[in-house]
Amino acid sequence: MMEYKGYLGLVEYDDEAAIFHGEVINLRDVITFQGETVQELRRAFQESVDDYLAFCAERGEEPERPYSGTFTVRIPPVLHRDIAFQARLRNKSLNSWVAELLEAALTKETSTRSGEQESGRTRGPQRGHVSPHPARAGRPKERISNKP
Repeated sequence: MMEYKGYLGLVEYDDEAAIFHGEVINLRDVITFQGETVQELRRAFQESVDDYLAFCAERGEEPERPYSGTFTVRIPPVLHRDIAFQARLRNKSLNSWVAELLEAALTKETSTRSGEQESGRTRGPQRGHVSPHPARAGRPKERISNKP
């Protein structure tokens, strides 16, 4: 996982092609990037995010920002009642108690995963593409290629 300006990039390695490729995962628009080394991949990721931000600015649109801190979860009414009751028993708001539970679950999950090793060869960075999500502002989906 990579992070730049609040955007998260998920990376995979294609052994057959001997290249890393990634995608920004915390927004609906499509931003991809690739490189043969970790350094190239990181540079391509940052350039692709910067290209996305510039593309939005050129169109006079606000770029989609990663996560607002609010999301809706649909659960059965009985579960909602039980969670609210447990939060009240702890003298906490429903939001704060659920946030604590989610953070604890995430901490537990991430501590059980092993770290991934980064390696690669050298040939130069290859930036990916930017594609706004079709639902944004009712416009059709388009792809912006920023490959050299």
